[in-house]
Amino acid sequence: MTHLSEDEHKAQMESMKAFDEQMPCVGIFWYDQKDHAFFGVCKSELTPKMVEEAAEKGLPFINYPHLHRQVWMKEYFRAQAKHEDTKFKGDYTQIPRGRVAWNIDKFIVLVGHWAESIQDELTVLIEEEFSLPYFEFVYDEHWDLGHGWSGDM
Repeated sequence: MTHLSEDEHKAQMESMKAFDEQMPCVGIFWYDQKDHAFFGVCKSELTPKMVEEAAEKGLPFINYPHLHRQVWMKEYFRAQAKHEDTKFKGDYTQIPRGRVAWNIDKFIVLVGHWAESIQDELTVLIEEEFSLPYFEFVYDEHWDLGHGWSGDM
């Protein structure tokens, strides 16, 4: 067993502290069924001040500002321009996807029925990726495979 120097130990503790202090996030993701991992994650931190300001304005819902379709198209065209292989091809609604949002007093994760059979796995991924202390799954047809705001690209 190797021992860390005092400086190495201090750096490691600071790194862990930074991880623990990350604010919870709202955002979007796609789920790669083969890799059992997220890709295309876009997120932003949600601070208590943001929640207070939204409540003062009577806004119970705080959402990530970009749509899956927007992110998908941007990444698709970026990959095309650079002649890179990408997961961002075809119809974005055919890939399992979801959205993390704040709704009144809790985080919600909007997903399709595709997520029901892997809820435990998704819970771990969401907790880690979005630093959520707690959340609730909300299943909606909009998030089912093949549903959404657009058709094939």
